[in-house]
Amino acid sequence: SHPAPGEPMEIITAVRGFKDILPGETERWQFVEETARKIFSDFGFKEIRVPVLEKTELFRRSIGETTDIVEKEMYTFEDRGGESLTLRPEATASVMRAFLEHSLHGGDSVSKLFTFGPMFRRERPQKGRYRQFHQINVELLGSADPLVDAEVIHMLMLFLERVHLKNVSLEINSLGCPGCRPAFRKVLGQFLSQKEKDLCEDCRRRLGTNPLRVFDCKVEGCRAAVSSAPLLIDYICAGCAGHFREVQEGLKVLETGFSLNPRMVRGLDYYTKTTFEVTTKALGAQNAVAGGGRYDRLVKDLGGPEVPGIGFAAGVERLISLLPEGMEGVSRSPDLYVAALGPEAKKIAFRLCNGIRRQGFLAETDYSGRSLKSQMKRSDRLGAGYTLLIGENEIREGKALLRNMKDGSQGSIGLEGAEAQLLSLLKAR
Repeated sequence: SHPAPGEPMEIITAVRGFKDILPGETERWQFVEETARKIFSDFGFKEIRVPVLEKTELFRRSIGETTDIVEKEMYTFEDRGGESLTLRPEATASVMRAFLEHSLHGGDSVSKLFTFGPMFRRERPQKGRYRQFHQINVELLGSADPLVDAEVIHMLMLFLERVHLKNVSLEINSLGCPGCRPAFRKVLGQFLSQKEKDLCEDCRRRLGTNPLRVFDCKVEGCRAAVSSAPLLIDYICAGCAGHFREVQEGLKVLETGFSLNPRMVRGLDYYTKTTFEVTTKALGAQNAVAGGGRYDRLVKDLGGPEVPGIGFAAGVERLISLLPEGMEGVSRSPDLYVAALGPEAKKIAFRLCNGIRRQGFLAETDYSGRSLKSQMKRSDRLGAGYTLLIGENEIREGKALLRNMKDGSQGSIGLEGAEAQLLSLLKAR
């Protein structure tokens, strides 16, 4: 509604669960993203960028109809043409869609891809979790070798080490394959049917469709009910057991510490064989920093050929919240601040600053007519390396005063050819 005449307009605030990332914070994000880019490219991964909006069917088919994400959390709507669209709740399905749509499997036998970007889930906002959140996603397609699993997990742990994340633990499990999982589902279903009264409404509904989801439930009653449940690792076939052994051997060769967590199932239906999570005790109940696994059937389930794959996602907000102070990049300070007094000096400052910027240096000036004292304070506050003072006297004499803000020393330089003199000085720093 509009305010009455003379009343101030109400400020519009961000949607609940959607967060602005402000200067001062963005440097931490850049540090994490640049570290990821460097490490992933060292391992042969290339960046892909995919849309935030996809056809709803993509997520129903890939993530699974009975997951919390599809059942309760997706932002889904019909567009004006009547097509059902969804803001992506995770990135793997989108990368797989792009992989198939653009026939990336027709090139190299192995595709190594990574992407950064926002995801959207309508769940209750809490510490380190938002309705728009950001992930770093890595996907490797085309190899079923267990050493690839170990390599991808090792790369994740190396990345977390390079961003100086402390006190994290790697947990791994095997979810078996479509050949060995049905027998376990039958045994688990029989066990859970005896515990039905102790389960939450969602888990009771899942008993007939996907009882494995009960292991992923965070409700305390459900966690207690499955504490003595049979474990999938005891039912996997010889092929899956051998694959899992080789993954563990590979991690030991790479000196990547891990522990076995036979109750880990992850929250998406497409995982097979190796699954893993990196957790921390610093975030309370929501303790996962990153996680992923193998998804050898996903490409086929989306209409493509049989292409094995493995990947992971790391939550950027959670990573940022755990970064130690001082371990991120800092805001860039000006190499030069031009303090100008009067209209003629302002024109000289305008020309000088932009000439210096074109050569790759950061220069700042003031166009609002502040006093010399105010401009000097601003130069100091911004952390400028040098300050050049230009006023009417300096223009008349053809010389400007240049102050080294670090040691306080100062001297004069000629206004004619000032840009070249300043560039020479800045390049020599």
